[in-house]
Amino acid sequence: MEVFVQMKVLVTGSSGLIGSEAVAYYDSQGHHVVGVDNNMRAEFFGSQGDTLWNLGRLRKTTSNFEHRSIDIRDRHSLFDLFKSISFDLVIHCAAQPSHDKACQIPILDFEVNAMGTVNLLEATRQFCPDAVFIHMSTNKVYGDAPNEVPRTELEKRFDYANPEDYHGISEECRIDRCLHSLFGASKTAADVVAQEYGRYFGMKVGIFRGGCLTGPSHSGVELHGFLSYLVKVAMAGGTYKVFGYQGKQVRDNIHSYDVIQAFEAFRQNPRPGEVYNLGGGRENSVSILETFDLVKDLSGRKVDWVYVDKNRIGDHICYISDLRKLKSHFPGWTITRSLTDILEEMIKAEIDRLAVVI
Repeated sequence: MEVFVQMKVLVTGSSGLIGSEAVAYYDSQGHHVVGVDNNMRAEFFGSQGDTLWNLGRLRKTTSNFEHRSIDIRDRHSLFDLFKSISFDLVIHCAAQPSHDKACQIPILDFEVNAMGTVNLLEATRQFCPDAVFIHMSTNKVYGDAPNEVPRTELEKRFDYANPEDYHGISEECRIDRCLHSLFGASKTAADVVAQEYGRYFGMKVGIFRGGCLTGPSHSGVELHGFLSYLVKVAMAGGTYKVFGYQGKQVRDNIHSYDVIQAFEAFRQNPRPGEVYNLGGGRENSVSILETFDLVKDLSGRKVDWVYVDKNRIGDHICYISDLRKLKSHFPGWTITRSLTDILEEMIKAEIDRLAVVI
């Protein structure tokens, strides 16, 4: 019989989508979870990005969770936290997450994404070097290099033209000599530093390059959170803006639950400095136009939209995460929530939220 050992888990960005899912999961498993989140998302995106509602939900539904309002740029406060608690697992999700917003706040973006990550890695190295460290990176580290993959244009989406690219973008895609957006550049810096702490210091650091991570706890806004924001606009009867590519740009979507299960698979069998692409894969890929159709089919709500004939800088035209490396290293992990499952859950959550507001 396996003996339960309570872990001390740190989650940064604990009121965000992936952070809150991590808090809920590890709390439900009986572990002591400390969440670090100072609601900078509200500063980045205004009231729509405010995550205090999610913090309130966590406080009501968890048993072993404590919240700390710490800015990850504040090295002294972070180090004091690490001195007081020896963590077994660090899940780093806090970030400035928008490549559109980053050009307006380049210094703040770099301080949060790059320096904040270094602060956490160094705190872990100094005070709990045996801890597993999960770094939530992004597919934006590839910049616009994925756009060089030959494509074909279909009625409502782009897709890869060659059979060898069917599974999508792998970890072999280059991360330099391309246009990233400043957000992509700051996250690339954090990604490479996290790898270095794993490889150079032998720390149990795993880097997960997320595609479209989503779920009902996402505080999606126009500048970040494609699926969440689209559902919010549709349910509220607003108008969605499509930026370029005829609305045929493709993303693969993964539910936050499946993200945490990938983290847990790594925790159980860590590979220092390893990098993984993490998304919904081909089965959960969808274009914006196809999403409009799905939302209408599932909710009965037609999405009103307008077209802006200018794509976002560095935007991916067709991005599907190649999950074969992740699945080969952790064969027990798989996608459990289909695209339809994800949308149904998000639609219900948004309808429930609107009912409370009304």
